[in-house]
Order: sequence, then C-alpha cells, then structure tokens
Amino acid sequence: MRAFDGAGALPPEKTEGGILPEGAQGGGALCAGNGSPEVAAGNGSGLFKPLSFAGLTLPNNVLLAPMAGYTDLAYRRMCIGLGAGLTFTEMVSSKGLLYDNMETKKLLRCGEESPKAAQLFGSDPDILRAACESELLAPYDLIDLNMGCHMPKIVRNGEGSALLENMPLAEKVISACAKGGKRISVKFRIGVNEGDNVAAEFAKLCEGAGACLVTVHGRVRERIYAGEPDYSAIAEAKNAVAIPVIANGGVWNKKDAEKMLQRTGADGVMVARAALYRPQTFSDILGTPAPSMGELFFPLLDEERKLNGERFALLFLRKMAAFWCKGVRGAAEYKRRLFAADSIETLRLIAEELFR
Repeated sequence: MRAFDGAGALPPEKTEGGILPEGAQGGGALCAGNGSPEVAAGNGSGLFKPLSFAGLTLPNNVLLAPMAGYTDLAYRRMCIGLGAGLTFTEMVSSKGLLYDNMETKKLLRCGEESPKAAQLFGSDPDILRAACESELLAPYDLIDLNMGCHMPKIVRNGEGSALLENMPLAEKVISACAKGGKRISVKFRIGVNEGDNVAAEFAKLCEGAGACLVTVHGRVRERIYAGEPDYSAIAEAKNAVAIPVIANGGVWNKKDAEKMLQRTGADGVMVARAALYRPQTFSDILGTPAPSMGELFFPLLDEERKLNGERFALLFLRKMAAFWCKGVRGAAEYKRRLFAADSIETLRLIAEELFR
C-alpha cells in the first residue's frame, strides 16, 4: 500500500494550492545540534508536555503520523531523535499480516526504541483481532486502527474512512482488537462529505469499544487535505470523551501546533506532511536545537542502505532530497538532477552540493 499517510494519499510534490505554508520550507540555514525526545524546559507555551494514558507515558505530545511510503524504521528513528514523542509505522494490511506477506513483515520491523506504535487497516473484526495478536506486533506499545484513509481502493473495500459510514462495524472492529489485550487507538476523520461532523459521536464510539486514545483529522474525506481543519469539530470530540484526543491536520510549524491545541483543547498534535518537508519541525515545536539538512540526510542514507539495501536507499533518498530542497535557490534544477541520479555515489555528490 503506497498511500501518502494513514489518512490517505497526496502526490509528494504538491500541497494545497501548490504552495507550502509558512514555516514548511525544506532547505535553508538551520542551527546545528541534536534533537531530543524530551520537551525543552523553555518551550515557551507550556502546551508541549509528556502525555500519559493506559499505563504508557510519552516523553511529549507531538506525534509523527503514520505515512505509507515514508515512515519506515529509519525515518521513524530520525524523527525520534528530532523530538517526536511517538512514531507510527506505515499503515499495514491486517490481511497481509495474517497471510504472512513478506512486504508486510518489512513494514513492521522495529528496534529497541520505546514507546512505539503500529497502524493497521482492515474491516474484518476477526482478522484484525488475530493481526493484533501476531508476534510481529508484540514489541509495539500501541496499535492504531486506520479509519480515516480516503484512498478509493481502501474505501471500496469497506476499510479506512468507509468505517465512518458503518459505525456498527467500526465498533465491532475496535472491540475485537481491544479484547486482544493490546492498547488500541483509532485515527479517523470528522466525516465523509462536506458538512458532515461525526467527530464527537465517533470518538465516543471508540472510547466505548475500548480505545485508549483517538486521533482526529479535522477534515472530511471529501476535502482530503484542502483548507483549514475544523477546530470546533476536534474540540467537540475532545469534550465528548475522557481518553486523550490527538489533533491532526494543517500542523506545519510551532505556531500551527499552538493554535491547534489552544483552539481544540486536544491533548497533543500529530505532524504529517510537515515532517516530510522539514523533519526538524519536531525540534522547532519543542524548542530544541535543530540539525541541518545535511546532518540528517547522510546518516539517513546510511541507515536506509543498511536496513533496505542500495536500490531502496537510492529511490527513498532521492525522494526525500526533493522534499528537502524546497525553498532552495535552483530547487527545480536540483530536483531534476536528483531524480536522474542512478547511483548512491551520484546522489551523495548532489546532496553534498545541496546541503553542505
């Protein structure tokens, strides 16, 4: 599954209107240093702090979204180093997990980092419960259920955001997974069509079925990523339940994160696309020193080579370098050269010119 994230797909080279929001640019001068998962003592607003639920304590409440095609083990580790309080795997097919699919197994590789979360998608309660009980998920502290994906193929199968239109089935899925003994969270959108708002109702359903946390993407499926998130809908979800609510959608920088928490009362924020264009967004939000793009690129390249081999590393880092050169003078030419690079050595030379 090569969707963009746990809530759906977006072409990597585009954002709403084709323009990156303020603070989301890729390259440029950054102060050097190492990120930390701990909240900086002087992060300013006091909004960013540890989060505890169901016997699990996160070092902070700024989370990395599950993003298919991006949040593999190496990328998650990098974001943890930059401050992410919790990271999620790419979304994993519950059927693929049970059918012993090798590609699915690769998605669930993890290290000793803790805490850590995996995201599953599916619609069959029995299959999902069995998937949650898989040995491959044993190392994970939290299993997230995707009920927000807008991808047509997923929706046609009755999965992802289709479950917003089948609440009885959604409840059965969550309940079945929760009975397996793992911590269960749910990520969902506020509705399907423009004008819909089932955020509070669905959050209550999740809580009642056994979820210990929910993430609310403040847009309906029809809008995908267009426009501002509906802060009031997220606030309604927060007010409807006792479990923590994580707010998702439109968080590109610290100002956005503060606005999201202030307007919704949510317990934390989830960063998605901003973490692709600028992984240091976590450092920015938490007030910790931010390493340069070069200080991130080359270790990530080496880690991807070690974990996934030369070919994967080449393709993945070409893609990431194209994200990270946004805002750099001559970005279009750099991107052309990046995507033409046919070896790790050529990619390194271009990256050294671009980031050093």
